[in-house]
Amino acid sequence: MNYIVFDLEFNQDFSSGGSQRLHRNFFEIIQIGAVKLDQNLNALDTFDRFVKPTLYAEVNPFITELTGITTEQLESEKPFPESYKDFIDFICGEDFVFCIWGMADLKELYRNIGYHKLDQKLLSRRYINLQTYAAQHLNLSQKTLPKLKTTVESLGIPLVHSFHNAFHDALYTAEVFRKINKDSIHPIYYDPDHRTIRPRPVKQKVDFEKLIRQFEKMYAKDLTEEEQGMIKLAYKMGKTRQFLK
Repeated sequence: MNYIVFDLEFNQDFSSGGSQRLHRNFFEIIQIGAVKLDQNLNALDTFDRFVKPTLYAEVNPFITELTGITTEQLESEKPFPESYKDFIDFICGEDFVFCIWGMADLKELYRNIGYHKLDQKLLSRRYINLQTYAAQHLNLSQKTLPKLKTTVESLGIPLVHSFHNAFHDALYTAEVFRKINKDSIHPIYYDPDHRTIRPRPVKQKVDFEKLIRQFEKMYAKDLTEEEQGMIKLAYKMGKTRQFLK
């Protein structure tokens, strides 16, 4: 069995115009980095691909500042369907387990595959979230999951690469795996179709009569029907959030 330690970089649209509003919460993959390890955590191969975006034409300036990836840099790269094929070829159809730093990369990988209508059955459903095991190793609360850079520094791993680069972060994650590896670390199953059902919030009703009485108390006067109507209207208009700055 092999381990595929992978990391992703994303682009996201933060504008409010155009058809992209439909995809405002979609994170489009613009880099895939991975390290293939054998069962003894020896490196067998590496993978580093930048991905030409097809949904968002421009790399957001915030993403460029964070990752150094620019729109111009990606223009000559392969789009995601071809990059995904290369990634599958890198995996080589072997028995493997994904190793990730946090759940976001795994979730967004499946979302991108779904968006492009590609075959997700080529991927393993088994994964190890090394971030949670690193928290245990560092005696941190599971509610205080450490950042990759913090963990690398805490474990004394040499800082030889920049962070927020998918390939570099995959290399660092593999080093963390070697540092914290123990028998209790084991893969679990990921279901990309699972959706957490959240209870619907109880609808609350405003006691306008009490609200009006409070205004009358504050201003020491009886409010006219017109004034009461203005207060009610102002409250309802405020709930639309259209006047937020």
